[in-house]
Amino acid sequence: MTTGSRQDRESAAPQPPHPQRFVISFAGFNRPWAVWIAHRLEEHGHRVALQRWDPQSSPGIGQALDDLARSGSRVLLILSERYFSAGTHTEEEWNTALRAVTDRHPERFAAVCLTDAPLPSAVAVLEKTDLWGLDAYEAEYRVLRRLELPTDRIGAETGRRGPRFPNDPPEIWGRVPRRNPRFTGRNDVIGTLREALTEAPPGASTVTLLGLSGVGKTQVATEYAYRFASEYDVVWWVPAEDRPTLRERLADLAPALGLPRGAGSYGEQIRAVLEALRRGNPYGRWLIVFDGCDNPDDLIDLLPSGAGDVIITSRNREWAARHTSLVEVPLYARPESITFIRRRALRLTAAEADQLADALEDYPLALDQTAGWLADSPLPVGDYLVLLQHRMDSHEAVTVSEDYPLPFPTALAILLNNVRENFPDALALLRLFVFFAPGPVPLRLLREFPADDVPEQLAGLINDQIRWNAALNKLVQFSVVRLEYSDLAVEEGGGGLETVQLHRMVHGIVRENLSRDEAEPLARAVRQVLAAADPGRPSDSRLWPRYAELIPHLATSGVLTSSNPRIQNFLLHCLRYLILAGEYRTCLRLSEETDLIWRALLGEEHPKVRELSYQYGEALRNLGLFRRAEALTRARATQLTGERGDRDLETLRATSSYGGVLLCIARFEPAREIFEHCLATYRELLGEDDSTTLAAQNNLAATYRLLGRYQDAYDLDLDTLRRRERVLRTHHISTLSSGIACAMGLRLMGRYHEAQTRQEQGVKINTQVLGLEHPQTLRAEHNLGMCLRRSGDIPGAGLRLRTVWERATRVFGADYPWTLMVASDYATYLREYGDIGEARRISDDVVRGYQSQLGLAHPYSIGTVGNLGLVLRAQGERAAALSLAEQALVGMRGALGDRHPWTLGCALNATGHRNITGRLEDALDLSRDTLRTAEQVLGPDHPMSLSAQIALAADLRSVREHEEAAKHEDAGIKGLTRTLGPQHVHTISAKQQTRPYWDFEPQP
Repeated sequence: MTTGSRQDRESAAPQPPHPQRFVISFAGFNRPWAVWIAHRLEEHGHRVALQRWDPQSSPGIGQALDDLARSGSRVLLILSERYFSAGTHTEEEWNTALRAVTDRHPERFAAVCLTDAPLPSAVAVLEKTDLWGLDAYEAEYRVLRRLELPTDRIGAETGRRGPRFPNDPPEIWGRVPRRNPRFTGRNDVIGTLREALTEAPPGASTVTLLGLSGVGKTQVATEYAYRFASEYDVVWWVPAEDRPTLRERLADLAPALGLPRGAGSYGEQIRAVLEALRRGNPYGRWLIVFDGCDNPDDLIDLLPSGAGDVIITSRNREWAARHTSLVEVPLYARPESITFIRRRALRLTAAEADQLADALEDYPLALDQTAGWLADSPLPVGDYLVLLQHRMDSHEAVTVSEDYPLPFPTALAILLNNVRENFPDALALLRLFVFFAPGPVPLRLLREFPADDVPEQLAGLINDQIRWNAALNKLVQFSVVRLEYSDLAVEEGGGGLETVQLHRMVHGIVRENLSRDEAEPLARAVRQVLAAADPGRPSDSRLWPRYAELIPHLATSGVLTSSNPRIQNFLLHCLRYLILAGEYRTCLRLSEETDLIWRALLGEEHPKVRELSYQYGEALRNLGLFRRAEALTRARATQLTGERGDRDLETLRATSSYGGVLLCIARFEPAREIFEHCLATYRELLGEDDSTTLAAQNNLAATYRLLGRYQDAYDLDLDTLRRRERVLRTHHISTLSSGIACAMGLRLMGRYHEAQTRQEQGVKINTQVLGLEHPQTLRAEHNLGMCLRRSGDIPGAGLRLRTVWERATRVFGADYPWTLMVASDYATYLREYGDIGEARRISDDVVRGYQSQLGLAHPYSIGTVGNLGLVLRAQGERAAALSLAEQALVGMRGALGDRHPWTLGCALNATGHRNITGRLEDALDLSRDTLRTAEQVLGPDHPMSLSAQIALAADLRSVREHEEAAKHEDAGIKGLTRTLGPQHVHTISAKQQTRPYWDFEPQP
């Protein structure tokens, strides 16, 4: 061992006359050390080439070592157990090769060592220096001394950012699975993955690892994270098998990045995380791994952008169409299989490993489990292969997808038989795990197992920590499960075992092998565990992360089929959470399954079935499935009205649900009658401040707004907001919704500045509480974009509207009703201030979408046809534009009557189209009527009334009625100056005698 002070060391080293060239040979497992040593040598002025050690691609070890020496450079070997286990060579073969190559190339080879494990004896000729357990200064000093290089500039930097010292972890290292010490091969896959990430365009470094279940996708991603950890500041692992868990885990990154935790929900954390990653602040070098995402729609809107890298593991080839590169993870190559088996089962010879790999078709999961068992079993490999073939011939294995190698289920069945016979506790524990969903099993919930609900066969195991740990460790030994530990410090409740990862294939086969009598007590126990974890308040966004943890396990544990009232109430709470959290598709899927089960189990009229119908109907309505929603809610409302009368609370609830669907299908007057009755009755029965009464008042306000009664709607919304702030809380989701409604009402009344001020604050709070992608947050951002446009902030409006449109398209899809609404508003913006061609394309899509979903006679279909007419006018297609404008006017009159603001807007547009096509008298007559009606309906100072003044002036000028035109123009300009200000875009346009047009805006 070298001794002395660092100053003595630095002055004692010999000085080389010129820079030198080095080749560093390393096992892929130790890449971080190779990269760091290379960087340090380059900082000292030397030239370095890296060469991954792969003797399997050469005729032998000796030849591979000779090839290193032929480079003419000095060769530095980075030694570890992995360096010597890269192939299947014996220790004697290594000794012979090392002695021969150092005799042929004296002074050419040197070595550093990363382990204290025994190595081949001939390593002594390399005069290795040990680096394990050192800090960066000492490690660099030892490397330089071993290579006989100066040590006077240790730690010096030239300004070129280098990799992190391998013993220093990234600044943030989040729940990455433990490194597999038996990881074998896959160097080509990892190399391709690295190349795909580094060569991707800026901001688009996203790669999907694609392959069969059990082929090793997660292992490859894990190994990549460790090998390249020194090149990242942040490495964060996200289980992505279901969207709620995915969002929760992504939100957990916020506090790790030093970002605000948000106001009671992980929504703000998700927004802050994605923005911080995009900006690269506080860390620019990051790696996020989304593990097990087989449904691209669950993740696509949450994919980070920026200077970092994203890895997705998946079985779904659809990712190829989602702007990611695909890297296939194949079965093992035969040399990889042999090497892996011999690491897993040391007693097997290379020939036996080859036979086993051939029998199991090089399938990694089968090799891992089988070799793990054979390592401790006295059963000869030949006998095992006979047993395997016999069971395959007799079809005793569980049938699985044809995508998987045939021997796998047979091999697993043999392994499980061994566990059953020799390790009953391990089998009992495994059987319990399979009634949670595949993937992570939250052990925290099992630790909180209600004592009265523990199945008799598990009572001794669960209450005995020693037996529990022994059983768990045996499952780990056989690679049946993988353990994951918390990242939190012990004092914060972490530092211990958090989840068990159970592979999907193992999960399915174990479940298939359980009889009904064996399965039911276990499933019942897991259901009780889940129900005991129910937070009980789905409307409290602070509790949503806890619900997100429970949702994946509902179907697997049999919650949907349970007859236990407590379990059924728990399921209803989960469905309500999904609606409030905006997870409509998941809610619909679970509601559809549960509805069929409960109707058969409980009967059509059971209160639980009725309660389920409300969540079911809301999911249908929010997803735009209006015909199904209307049929479901109408039947329920009609039935209860007939049975209980129209003043019964349950009837009122069902009727309100039906009224909500009527609004979507534009039956506004029947909806108004329903909501006015409901509100009056609720006030009488429950009082004005009851939350149910306030919900009814909110519904009536929305109806008034759709009927064009903007002032009445605003008065109700404002009263609802004030009461909800007092009765609920300022950050309750319903209170925030009332805030958006008030801002929308101000905008529709033309009070643009007030609307913008209120909505800017609303966007911040909704984002903090609910998250960036929540439907209500998107609604707030959309309304802010419209406020900005009406206030004259044209660039701000365009950026906001495009961002919301793109996010809505990612989250919900292009044909989702709310997405169509945003797309319509963005297209009208583009027509005036952007790309007219894109405006035409989007407008066409919106018209087709609405006509397909709602029919030709719906006001949204009619209004967007009018918008398309404005696009055609801007493109010079005047005749076609006039046709669409007249069609919209006739359609809106038929749908809503002559006095609705939307009809007046269509009339305003039709006057302009008539004017530019030479129908001057027709335009003038319609303009006079439009102004007169607008002033009666909206008031003389409303922006639409003032626009009608300016339009009438234009039509009067066209027929040379200049005196009357001047009077209307002057009145219009004064009104616009008074209400909007002299510099507002509408005021300036009026002064420039630019004719105004009206944009139809679909409302949520």
